[in-house]
Amino acid sequence: MAQSLKTIHATCPHDCPDTCSMLVTVKDGKAISLKGNPDHPITKGFLCGKVSRYIERTYHPTRLLHPLKRIGAKGEGRFEKISWQEAIDTVASKLGTIIDSPFGPQSILPYSYAGTMGRLQGSSIDRRFFHRIGASLLERTICATAGVAGSHMTLGARAAIDPEAVLHSKLIINWGSNTSVTNSHLWAIMHRARKAGAKIITIDPFRSKTAEKSDLWIPIRPGTDAALALGIMHVIFRDNLQDQDFIDKFCLGGEDLKSRANDFTPAKVSTITGLKPIIIEQLAHDYANTKPAFIRLNYGLQRHGGGGMAVRAITCLPGIIGAWKETGAGAFLSTSGMYPLKSAPAFERHDLIPKGTRAINMSQLADALSDNNLAPPIKALIVYNSNPAAVCPDQSKVIRGLKRDDLFTVVLEQFPTDTVDYADIVLPATTQLEHWDLHTSYGHLHVQINEPAIAPLGESLPNTEIFRMLSKAMKLEPELYEATDIELIKEALEPSAGGFNSAKVMSDITFEQLKKEGSMRLDLPKDYAPFANGHFPTPSGKCEFFSTSMQKLGLDPLPSYTPSHEDPQTRIDLATHYPIQLLSPPDPAFLNSSFANLDWQKQDAGRPTLLISPIDAASRGITEEARVRIFNNRGEFLAHAKITDAVLSGVAVAQGLWWNKDIPGKANANATTSTAITDLGAGATFFDNLIEVEPVSNSDI
Repeated sequence: MAQSLKTIHATCPHDCPDTCSMLVTVKDGKAISLKGNPDHPITKGFLCGKVSRYIERTYHPTRLLHPLKRIGAKGEGRFEKISWQEAIDTVASKLGTIIDSPFGPQSILPYSYAGTMGRLQGSSIDRRFFHRIGASLLERTICATAGVAGSHMTLGARAAIDPEAVLHSKLIINWGSNTSVTNSHLWAIMHRARKAGAKIITIDPFRSKTAEKSDLWIPIRPGTDAALALGIMHVIFRDNLQDQDFIDKFCLGGEDLKSRANDFTPAKVSTITGLKPIIIEQLAHDYANTKPAFIRLNYGLQRHGGGGMAVRAITCLPGIIGAWKETGAGAFLSTSGMYPLKSAPAFERHDLIPKGTRAINMSQLADALSDNNLAPPIKALIVYNSNPAAVCPDQSKVIRGLKRDDLFTVVLEQFPTDTVDYADIVLPATTQLEHWDLHTSYGHLHVQINEPAIAPLGESLPNTEIFRMLSKAMKLEPELYEATDIELIKEALEPSAGGFNSAKVMSDITFEQLKKEGSMRLDLPKDYAPFANGHFPTPSGKCEFFSTSMQKLGLDPLPSYTPSHEDPQTRIDLATHYPIQLLSPPDPAFLNSSFANLDWQKQDAGRPTLLISPIDAASRGITEEARVRIFNNRGEFLAHAKITDAVLSGVAVAQGLWWNKDIPGKANANATTSTAITDLGAGATFFDNLIEVEPVSNSDI
């Protein structure tokens, strides 16, 4: 029999700005090869080590392939296989009972985030379902909302230059961005720019792989980025290095900002950031005098109490020196606001949300599951595209909540995660090779399609189909769920008015053309500079150093520095007991908790490790590779010490979110993080975390 061979366009679904275009080769219904698409102008055929083995992940022996019902205690992970009919009937019946009870529909909480970035499998039928039944809303704050809010108050949109334009940059600043690891295709462009004469500076409390590869590493104290930005402004204004013409034409509040920055002298900023005044002076002069100057800021720096204001302050810098008017300059946080697709309110049917429906902050799930005064209490939790038992702040408290006997928990998953162990019903979900989806990017300007390469394995189903089944079982209106996935893609591609870009930039992007090409770029000039001639989508139409929106909210309308909730300089009471600031950035082998169950990725990561300075290790009797206990008043976890000058004294780094069930101590770094939120955007504060470290012996475990 002749063998059939075909190649399918796919897109990496994971929470990464690169949104890689992929090609999957299928033989007789089985995926046999996956590679990067060499024709994509940004990703150029290169895939990271995680996704290059995605086929092995898809066919992994631990895939969840059948609906399951819990038969053991919560947390034991013991289940029996059941039919889809029983699973759907059980979930629909339980939710219906809760809706009809005195607790009502708002005692049902969906919990999802970026397990997939796809428009269909992440935010389509699922949102319509929860809106229609009147469930509590979920504020999806766990990653980016502080930075998004801070940037929005200054610029008015999540917009940036085309990453290809970075080739023209002569000064590149990675500010809180481990770009070579978390945005590798942009790093490749930066590297080419350096070969053409650009200087690369990295500002980071931790000497990351990007910092190691940069021309200069500036080791700032965690959570003090806003102070450094204001110090740079001080020097620029003091030495008359600003672009006054750009400020006068396109910015609001130039004199107000100059007055605010006047207080942040290099000497004062030095005491806050730990940087020498000469470093601050030189950085300001380099930034103002080197053109084009480009800042890549990332989301790590906004995971502190003052994180929103930090991003707001940094995004003011290009306006001060007029960088926006130059090709290859400006500030780059995200491009996600540049796609005039059908708006989320229309696509997700926000009109169905009952008036007065409450919202629960996902970063405070620990509190929501245990708050006796929450009215109504959470009685049902539906988890998909997330692993809250591993990724949520205040992990121990989250797990105590998941253990509640009166909490009905449903988890849609591909693998038996930590969260699955606490589920009452488990519904097997497809991987990216098994379903349709549509993707935009927060790191480039392309719209991409994902076509299923193979049929769903076992009895797994796409999220869209699972929520169709639930919608039908709960007798919702067919118009909410009857559209096929292809019809949903076509609907999502309908352009909306009033966005950052006009609908014409999407005019040639259709389902049929995407299916043929896999990826299509927005119809924008190659060296697109979004604010070269102003046109900021703020209330004033200008870059708002003085934010009229913040003024109306009763907030400080100017950039300012707010110390972290657990800043050791201002929280001496805490620092006396827990003197080390803990950062918990991604491990290159994992993506949040995704991939952390795969043997080859765990081998790449090694084992849970704590980077600690020689001074801090010596004062605690900690030796290289010793097992250590990292703890505070919220919880503790175990790791092995790596003594290194890559971190400052008073700072430690624990990379990667290992699955609790796979590591000694059965907890990761989130056992110590708090549910405190950021100044803007109500975001998570993972890096605002004081801890202590001590050596332990195996007998202590």
